[in-house]
Amino acid sequence: MAPDGTVSASSRSRGSGWRLVFLPLALAILGAVVWWSRGVGAVAESESSPPVDAAPFAQDEHPSPGAPTRGGPPSSKGPVASVAAMSPEEQEREERRALWETRLERAQRTLESYVVATRYPPDSRPSREHPDQMELPEPERTRRLVSRTGSGDSASDVQMRLKQDKVFVVGEESVLFSVACEDERHTPRPCEVVSAVAHEAEHVPGAGGVKGVPLAFADDGAEGDARAGDGIITGRFQPSRQGFPLYSGTLRVDVHVRSGQVEDSSFFDILYTPAAPATFTRKVREVVENGSLQLYLGIQVRKAGRYVVSGRLDDESGVAFAYVSFNEELPEGAHEVKLTVFGKLIIDEAPTFPLLLRDVDGFLLKESGDPDRELMATLRGPVHTTREYAPTAFSPAEWQSEERTRYINRLTQDVDEAKQQRDSTGTPSPAPKKEAPAQKDLPARQDSDTKREPSPRKEAPARGDTSEPQGADTPRKP
Repeated sequence: MAPDGTVSASSRSRGSGWRLVFLPLALAILGAVVWWSRGVGAVAESESSPPVDAAPFAQDEHPSPGAPTRGGPPSSKGPVASVAAMSPEEQEREERRALWETRLERAQRTLESYVVATRYPPDSRPSREHPDQMELPEPERTRRLVSRTGSGDSASDVQMRLKQDKVFVVGEESVLFSVACEDERHTPRPCEVVSAVAHEAEHVPGAGGVKGVPLAFADDGAEGDARAGDGIITGRFQPSRQGFPLYSGTLRVDVHVRSGQVEDSSFFDILYTPAAPATFTRKVREVVENGSLQLYLGIQVRKAGRYVVSGRLDDESGVAFAYVSFNEELPEGAHEVKLTVFGKLIIDEAPTFPLLLRDVDGFLLKESGDPDRELMATLRGPVHTTREYAPTAFSPAEWQSEERTRYINRLTQDVDEAKQQRDSTGTPSPAPKKEAPAQKDLPARQDSDTKREPSPRKEAPARGDTSEPQGADTPRKP
């Protein structure tokens, strides 16, 4: 302080500095106190005031099934809520019901499929069920030529096309083989059969007993070759005259083919029977029996046994219609094989008459050994043309047999059992109701552990009535 009693400039400066330091601190402490007091008050208010129902603001105008509703549990109409509401016993019952429902559907499908599949007999079937049997086998295939060098094998862009006009050869019959070379675009390429040898197939037991026989292939327009110089090299093989007169079984023809600088090998297989066990007479007897068309084909049996015969039927326009067969035992002598054109098959498929029977083949089935059959000579091409018939000449009834009836009954039992099991697990059995005891059997007083019926309200006695008031345990007088 100055001598004249005034505050000096330095003192004023120190005082203002302290004020600048403590002023922000005081403001911070005051703000913290205010904030704390407001928070405590808000907590006290929230604890003392009733909760506000926010459901009206959050509830959807169109709630989905199973969604929670205001003031209550989730709706029981939803699938999740219904499953959650089930007891363990109910859930187990629903699982068993679903299991038997699935088994019932499978049993019904099996029954229906079997009934449809067996409505025609096995020996008279639609052609669509046997697309691979409607033509006699004339295999044709391609094989890529592989260049075999010292550095390894490498595939080329040249392939050989191999074809034969039959697989089954009987007696004096011959088979025609052809070989051609082409690129990936089927453009002809130079081709040469270097060598061809016929021999017993390696997989036949005891193979090698007969020496291989060389065969000639040429493109000269002779010996079955269609046209000279067309690039298709042809060779004919007649086992009975080319080294295999008594052989019965599979014969293989190995061919070695060259195209330019590429060479490779392939083979052909045939099944040969030196003497047919029976022959077809080509005579056909036609008759309608039991609502079906029967074609009786004559056969002369030389060796008794089980014969399997097959034929193809086309309608008038040449469209494949049916595959018919015969599978029965025949003794030696002259007989007829019955080829059935089933009546319901004719009605369902509605072919245009007359029908054409063609390409009939057959064989004697052997009980053991390799091969398992002795071949008959095939009747190639048209064999018989039927007369014309109206649809009313045939029966629409399904095929019946003891075996079919037995299977249908068994499959029907499976359906009935599955249905019974499903229905028995569908709903729980209601608990039996307890009958109330008769009025005369009621005890006069109820036990202390039984809930007592409320007693009638006491009424004041009428004026002048001197009788005692009725107690709660005393029955009222009427």
